[in-house]
Amino acid sequence: MARVILSTFGSHGDLNPFLALGVELKSRGHSVVLASAAVYRADAESLGLEHAPVRPELDQSDVKTLERAMDPRWGADVIVRELLMPLIRESYADLEKAAAGADMIVTHTLAYAGPVLAEKKGLKWLSISLQPLVFFSPHDPPVLAPAPWLAALRPLGPRVNGAMLSLLKKFSYSWGDPVRALRKDLGLAPGLDPIFEGQHSPRGVLALYSRLFAAPQPDWPARVTMCGFPFLDQDLGGRPLDPRLEAFLAAGEKPLAFTLGSTAVRIAGDFYKTAAEAARLARKRAVLLAGDGAEALGALPPDIIAVPSAPYHLLFPRCAAVAHSGGIGTTAQALRAGVPQIVTPFAHDQYDNAARLERMGVARTVCRKSLKAPELAAAVSRLRDDDGMKTRAARAGALIRAENGVKTACDAIEAAL
Repeated sequence: MARVILSTFGSHGDLNPFLALGVELKSRGHSVVLASAAVYRADAESLGLEHAPVRPELDQSDVKTLERAMDPRWGADVIVRELLMPLIRESYADLEKAAAGADMIVTHTLAYAGPVLAEKKGLKWLSISLQPLVFFSPHDPPVLAPAPWLAALRPLGPRVNGAMLSLLKKFSYSWGDPVRALRKDLGLAPGLDPIFEGQHSPRGVLALYSRLFAAPQPDWPARVTMCGFPFLDQDLGGRPLDPRLEAFLAAGEKPLAFTLGSTAVRIAGDFYKTAAEAARLARKRAVLLAGDGAEALGALPPDIIAVPSAPYHLLFPRCAAVAHSGGIGTTAQALRAGVPQIVTPFAHDQYDNAARLERMGVARTVCRKSLKAPELAAAVSRLRDDDGMKTRAARAGALIRAENGVKTACDAIEAAL
């Protein structure tokens, strides 16, 4: 059996797919190490996985940095240039220690030290694409958070969209300089741009989403395995469904669910107050997954409940619709539940995920900047009356439930060992 290093960085949306793969690989007899920020040690060990801390560390109480990291215009700059690249050598040293005796390393898009270590140590390496945006394909151009208006160029085809993406790559080329400097000091060639092509392994890329969400494109890397979404069916910390929430769900018609995932929930602002008012205006029951701010919402009408969180796989199928910020994990769970969605993107891939859901005909997007209760209530009402969207969402859910992203990905990992 093999020793496999799973290297990731980011929120629980970036962590959970790696945990799901780790659990499956461990069940097949492999030794698995989750290499991530130290704050996720408990998540790994609760599932019986070994954990190795890799810098940079995540301070989940640093709201100011989180707000900057979730800014649609500058968020990517903050994450890459301020948080990750200044500590690339520390990340490499930590990962080198974690990978002692390893047979393979599997890396997240932002685990920039992983490809360098794999090449230097001669490790077998696979990379993971959690969202189709990271392929930056002119044939399927992503909606970019700093300039969502560029989506209007999509119908003009790969020549125009390719030119725009080339400008983006030139603009951000210097972001990868710390990786290139590290490679030089290790005696390696400069390599491909670590922000773009260099993140993808020539040995194989595991695309952890459904073909319904993104179809393969002619300019994707040569060896991409379309796996389907990887589901880790548990709430944060493994908590069960809140008994109060269970009673609420059983007491009436299917409610709306409002959630901002594991990251944006910390900078929610007035989102949940607006959501509660929108539900009242639309005359719909509602569940607010409001994180630590659930109690601060105070007394709510009897047809609205606020709880810190809930296992999505237990909640979403019992809802009439799900309103969320468009993170890939929440998107996947709502798709699998087969319910219509309302997406209010905050940053990063969320804009592109929202656009893909709209093209699938299963969601509507409500702009965060203009988010007001009447507009959100109107979107809820349109979903309620859109039988075509309900049908499309149900069909998509049935197809996605028939996939097994974790098994397919782990089969590909074993085949590459």
